[in-house]
Amino acid sequence: MKRLKQKLLGMDPNTSTYTEMYEGKMKVVPKSGLPWDDYDSRYFNGDIGFDFTCTHKLAQDKPTVTVSIPAEKLFDIETKEGMPLKRLKYYLFNMKEDTSTYREMYEGEVTVYPANFDEQPKYKDHYNTFYHDGIALDIEATHKLAQDKPTLTWQIPTDRLGFENTSDAAADFCLRELAPYIDALNAELYNRSRPDNENGKYYLHRPGGEVLTRNTAFFALCPQKDYENGGGNTVYLLDDGVARPPKMCLCIRMQVQLPKKRIRKTAQMLCRDLPDAIDTFVSQFDAARLSDALALAEKQTSIRAWLKDSEYCAFVANGSILPRSKGTDLPLEGAVPFRSTPGDEIEVCGVRGMGIKRGVTVITGGGYSGKSTLLDAISAGIYDHAMGDGRELCITDGSAMTISAEDGRSVKSVNISPFIKWLPCGEVRDFSTDHASGSTSQAANIMEAVDCGAKLLLIDEDRSATNFMIRDGMMKELIEKEPITPFTDRVNELWKACGVSTVLVIGGSGEYLAVADRIYMMDDYLIRDVTERSKEICSSHGVSQDLPAPTVWEQHRTLYSDGFSSYPDGCGSEKLEVSDMGFILIGDEQIDVRGLHDIITKRQLDALGYMLRYLEVSNKDKKIDLEAKIDGLYDKIEKEGLDTVFSGFFTTTERFLDLPRPQELKAVISRMRKIKIKGGEIA
Repeated sequence: MKRLKQKLLGMDPNTSTYTEMYEGKMKVVPKSGLPWDDYDSRYFNGDIGFDFTCTHKLAQDKPTVTVSIPAEKLFDIETKEGMPLKRLKYYLFNMKEDTSTYREMYEGEVTVYPANFDEQPKYKDHYNTFYHDGIALDIEATHKLAQDKPTLTWQIPTDRLGFENTSDAAADFCLRELAPYIDALNAELYNRSRPDNENGKYYLHRPGGEVLTRNTAFFALCPQKDYENGGGNTVYLLDDGVARPPKMCLCIRMQVQLPKKRIRKTAQMLCRDLPDAIDTFVSQFDAARLSDALALAEKQTSIRAWLKDSEYCAFVANGSILPRSKGTDLPLEGAVPFRSTPGDEIEVCGVRGMGIKRGVTVITGGGYSGKSTLLDAISAGIYDHAMGDGRELCITDGSAMTISAEDGRSVKSVNISPFIKWLPCGEVRDFSTDHASGSTSQAANIMEAVDCGAKLLLIDEDRSATNFMIRDGMMKELIEKEPITPFTDRVNELWKACGVSTVLVIGGSGEYLAVADRIYMMDDYLIRDVTERSKEICSSHGVSQDLPAPTVWEQHRTLYSDGFSSYPDGCGSEKLEVSDMGFILIGDEQIDVRGLHDIITKRQLDALGYMLRYLEVSNKDKKIDLEAKIDGLYDKIEKEGLDTVFSGFFTTTERFLDLPRPQELKAVISRMRKIKIKGGEIA
């Protein structure tokens, strides 16, 4: 501030105008050439500028001072590579305080100097990936209506974390381990009197107990930094002879709500606090806990492999905690641990527990005895679970499907003749309706599940149509003209003819006691085998079965492109919305998927919407080979990641996705009302 001091000391002590200070007259002496007079009311103390302007003509003695602090001085974070995310800071601090687009950050315009820039000219490029000590941060706009909520993807080299495993289990573990650090950041930001768009907030996907393929935590080969930062948005490409091949990285995708009209706080969140949290996560990464998680995943994989070639369709480990805390997916504290019946206890891969054999299994018991809880655990076993879930070693045939009645669902060209002999209006071998009844919908659900390759059906009588499930001898004698063949009459044939097992929860009817291979009783969450006792009861009551003739279980259906579109009729713009209430709205369709009980996360539902949209926009065929299309899509996801189906065009869908099974994708398509499916000839 030497020049300002000279101005002040040279003024008249009685001055009231401070003209010399405001004018800032100075003599400029160049290195060559003649000096000249100039005017500049900005004075410097080091590299911090102080700009003096007159407030108004009646306040000459009350100047307005604007202090200009270089962005680098705001954060005292220096590394061997220089300032972290330096180029990102440059973009942020050159934005207007009231920006709503953050355009400069998303565009990432850079001036690139080639390694031999004396011979090759500099050029402009766009690069929205920023580096911090070998860790990359990719920033992209979520969609056009969320410019202030960018999607961030951290790319952390696995060699920094000390492991090489790139499985879903490893990615899932890392995602869960990062959560406490993000929670700590949010705790610092939280202010109950202000909304998130004023406070700022970090959003990290919080998985339930299941381990799934996700677009929020995955592994990918990512490029290394091949340039040095210059001033501002200038970069200098490296030509030092050092090879920099892509590195395998843990990719963590998250979102950040940027605080409105607060650029300095935005810079602090993105360029200091969040990188600090990532650094701490890396430095404190617990490789021993990861080893435990991977050992669990390996055991789960081994049990699944054993299950495929065994006489069992499910396995529940002793000590599993099956009940869930009310309103959550967490294990219930103080719950009774599961313990196998003595006759069914087996050891698989060093784990002792109950093996549920293929065939027909009934689980019965009084109200609130735990029978539905056991069925839910078997259903959950189609997916692996993380440590602490309580159901880590509940393993079920991965093709299993949960079946229920769905009043009002759409059915297209399904052969339901094994269960419905005739209908007043309709062909049971090629059945279609926009509003199926409880019995016809459950029949269609079973036939579609068998067609999808399900080898295990899971059925709870509480979610079933009573007239579809049972019809006792007295009702058969009374009602001679009955079109419905109850499931009791087909469940054994389904196993013997198609190899499809069934596990049923039954509490109100004894009809299934006569047809079941095994019967278990739940009492206060303890299980016991009551097969022999049940058979004795059936004999004493003279229960017998008059079974129908064997039937045909095959489906011959073809999907056509008519109505299979994400564009509403007569509209040039796509439509895709996914409702929290269990609906996918795409094109002209409103698909009710509330009856698909094996969709266990909202993120799977979001992914189903995007996957369906991908199949529709990529289809060029009139007659669609749906099986081949879905197989191709899953191959693409396996190679390129789940994010390959995401599109930022849609503003009401979520950014985080969990991968569903092919069975659920097929089931969603089967519930569409506008599509055209034709049934073929059934022998």
